[in-house]
Amino acid sequence: MKKLRPAVLVLGFIFAGVATAQTPPAQKPGTATSHPAARPAGSTYDRALLNPALLKQQAPAEYDVKFVTTKGDFTVHVTRDWAPIGADRFYNLAKHHYYDGVAFFRVIPGFMAQFGVSPYPVVAKAWDNAAIKDDPVKHGNTRGAITFAAESAPNTRTTQVFINFKNNAFLDSQRFAAFGEVTQGMDVVDQLYGGYGDAGAPDQEKMTKEGRAYTEKGFPKLDTVKTATLVPPAGTVAPKTPAHR
Repeated sequence: MKKLRPAVLVLGFIFAGVATAQTPPAQKPGTATSHPAARPAGSTYDRALLNPALLKQQAPAEYDVKFVTTKGDFTVHVTRDWAPIGADRFYNLAKHHYYDGVAFFRVIPGFMAQFGVSPYPVVAKAWDNAAIKDDPVKHGNTRGAITFAAESAPNTRTTQVFINFKNNAFLDSQRFAAFGEVTQGMDVVDQLYGGYGDAGAPDQEKMTKEGRAYTEKGFPKLDTVKTATLVPPAGTVAPKTPAHR
């Protein structure tokens, strides 16, 4: 499994004994805003996303990200100890709504679902070279595990991730360190549109340069993320607001 780099992060897998590779999607620039929580989903992007070097906040030991998609909702629970560097990167991306509007552009039934190319070319370009170092593999690519995509070269993870449909243990020896897992809604992930397969998936370079217009025109059946939002982990109790006398 490796990713090519025509213009953005790409994930290619060694699947069924054949090395394959694809390229990521992109979209027309939106109207930037510094208030991601207040923006309509899919219409703008957080201006902070244009400065990857500044988005390096350490993630909590555990956190959840709720994905609302065109197929339904699912929740990813991240355990930072599994892959601290990857967990921190995913936390900062989710905090600034990077994944809002992205397409599940490479869904291979029985293998994995890949996503993570910004629908805004200006944002995708900003993250093109914002690679992070590899984490040691502590947790394997089991069913429901979420992992960053990478090139064949070390330390090339940026924004693309994939969710394993099954136990893909052969990826563990290839530096693919899972940082979390789907804890709710895996049935939704299972239903993501995979009719384009691997060979018919969108060209990632065109997605990066042309944005959502490219995927919507040529691949209208792709499922997409409406919003991806940090939420309190299941079982936690939100602090009470002090009562005013």
